[in-house]
Amino acid sequence: MKAIWHDTILAESSDTKFLDENHYFPPDSLNSEFFQLSDTHSTAPGKGKASYFHIQVGENKNRNAAWFYPHPEEGAQPVSYTHLRAHETVLDL
Repeated sequence: MKAIWHDTILAESSDTKFLDENHYFPPDSLNSEFFQLSDTHSTAPGKGKASYFHIQVGENKNRNAAWFYPHPEEGAQPVSYTHLRAHETVLDL
């Protein structure tokens, strides 16, 4: 699966995890040059505290467009994968 935004591959993996109708990409599948850590956090029951990334491709910035759980609650999955918001990012199956 590929995550594409502004004709740029943000992530690519055959090992995504599908949870709560969201695809999560393994950390090593992200093209890190396009990801900037955000100060935004949220909490999801059963998952834990989420941290966010902004995505920047050229002059185009998608704020808080990806999130991950650096310290997920016990039993939560995926452990440290990153979700890219589908309504802003094209997921190519």
